Amino acid sequence: MLQLSLPIVEETSATRVAPVSDPNEQVRGRYAFISLGCPKNLVDSERMLGLLRDDGYQLVNDPANSDFVVINTCGFIDNARKESMEAIDEMLELKRQGKIRGVIVSGCLAERERERLLEQRPEIDSLVGVFGRDDITKMASRLIDGLEEQRTIFRPAPIRALADTERLRITPKHFAYLKISEGCDRLCTFCAIPKMRGKHASKPLDDVLLEARQLADSGARELIIVAQDTTYYGRDIYGESRLTELLQELEKVDGIDWIRLMYFYPMYIDEPLVEHIAESKKILPYIDMPLQHFNAEMLKRMARRVDPQATRELVHRLRERIDNLVIRTTFITGFPGETDEQFEDMVDFVQEARFERLGVFTYSLEPDTPAAKLPNHLPDEVKNARRDRLMEVQQSLAFEWCQKQIGGAMEVMIDKVVDPDRNVWLGRSYADAPDVDALVYVTGQKKKLLAQGQIVPVEIVGHRDYDLIAAAVGAAR
Repeated sequence: MLQLSLPIVEETSATRVAPVSDPNEQVRGRYAFISLGCPKNLVDSERMLGLLRDDGYQLVNDPANSDFVVINTCGFIDNARKESMEAIDEMLELKRQGKIRGVIVSGCLAERERERLLEQRPEIDSLVGVFGRDDITKMASRLIDGLEEQRTIFRPAPIRALADTERLRITPKHFAYLKISEGCDRLCTFCAIPKMRGKHASKPLDDVLLEARQLADSGARELIIVAQDTTYYGRDIYGESRLTELLQELEKVDGIDWIRLMYFYPMYIDEPLVEHIAESKKILPYIDMPLQHFNAEMLKRMARRVDPQATRELVHRLRERIDNLVIRTTFITGFPGETDEQFEDMVDFVQEARFERLGVFTYSLEPDTPAAKLPNHLPDEVKNARRDRLMEVQQSLAFEWCQKQIGGAMEVMIDKVVDPDRNVWLGRSYADAPDVDALVYVTGQKKKLLAQGQIVPVEIVGHRDYDLIAAAVGAAR
């Protein structure tokens, strides 16, 4: 067996966007950009970056060398809000030191807090809500020109999802997120997303396809489909789900090799959709389907509108129909009123379903959600202990899955070089979405040098914790 000493790769949740402009060109102003939160928020960041680029603003790497900084925030749970506030405070300190002229705060935290955020941090120059993002250049111009008459832009949620064309992409060239809808009609009692992102609004199919072609033309080989509720796509426009039809059309886009499906709500997964995924040559056998809990009473208190038996049948049906399927899911521990027995129901189901990828969140009390008013909130030590226990169960299952891959063949998309002297690259298999899943370390002979974005056939030769170790065995494409 091939033995490798592999470097550690660290990941961070915040993205400080690197410049792509010519530093000598004439510009209206220079700015830095910090993008926080989920892939849906990242798409919004890329749209704002594209608008600022087209309006003549130059992106720089170091905030201290900029005129202003844009922080696209996350407001989903307590830890995300803390991270956003820390980024805001860091940039405001640069402003106090005279190193930058202004700070613009956009995104979900701005939408959720609105004027309360200005009361807490009066030095913020501008707030741009989620649906005001296309006005980012107006706020930049006001700041550069020294105008102070309007500090906030908040727009109502649109009937149709905003277009995400002409983005300045900050993901690696070879993969891109494709947002097919905005908002959510689910009223899960723990979630504040509908308050920040509005009701579900699909993009018309032709608009999604236009964006997909633009992403492919910019070099994307993998499209990662994102939304708040992917399986609900099209119901607001067409009166029925059109996800299967959309996927059929996306497979026709030249240049796209992989299509990855994220944020499947466990309703509206019908047989034509399952059949199409099973038979597709481009749609990966990977489904991200957040389930949150398995106990019937907990699901009712969460207002999830699914029951345990239906979930069990769905998971079994997906595995029966789709070869080599990898399911990613998330669960919440310590929801108000959760008993030891109800938690054990979730543990038992995880052991039964054997999810290849699983994340666990402790319940985060969100002040403006129905769950905040429920009785019997649990102490943090209970929530954390249950999270740790569930992750221990999942860890053994994930390691077993990795062990079973040894000796097998798969394709890996190369994300970056790790150690060129030892010919070690970092990539992802079909089982791995960027940032949230595992990695694959790939090695090969010097004559088989690999490049970012290539897809290479490999043999799995080992694993290190959750990550696979592979040897290139064929020509990359």
